[in-house]
Amino acid sequence: MSLIKQVEIRTLTSAKSGMVEFYTPQSSHETMLVQVAAGVVDDIFVHHFQTDQLLVVRGSFVLVILQNRQYRYIPLSEHLPAVVTIPPGVPHGAINFSEEPCVMVNAVLRHGIANERDYRPMKPRIPYNMAAAKAALEQLLSLATA
Repeated sequence: MSLIKQVEIRTLTSAKSGMVEFYTPQSSHETMLVQVAAGVVDDIFVHHFQTDQLLVVRGSFVLVILQNRQYRYIPLSEHLPAVVTIPPGVPHGAINFSEEPCVMVNAVLRHGIANERDYRPMKPRIPYNMAAAKAALEQLLSLATA
């Protein structure tokens, strides 16, 4: 029996102290600040020796996951803090529909030495469904303003 690599989405819990709100910390071997440029439709990446743990801190974007030859569109926004965990071997890309860059923290878990091909983008063989991606983001943003 084989294990299926699953992407997880966890809403963060927080504790308030006066005007300050503290969110659940993420364990990591390395922390990166990542920016997805305004209006970008990014190619697919596959990391073989790392787990990404993404948290948007400014703006919003749609994370695109490719599993079983189908895309899954995961909208993320600063207004609804959540961490998305992407295990090794899961192809993923990004779409930023906004006119502003999206900034996120990636709390990386290493499972071996980083390989340069882990950061080499690949053109998606199947085009993204931009309407589905945009609809997913709009639904999330409507929840954030409700």
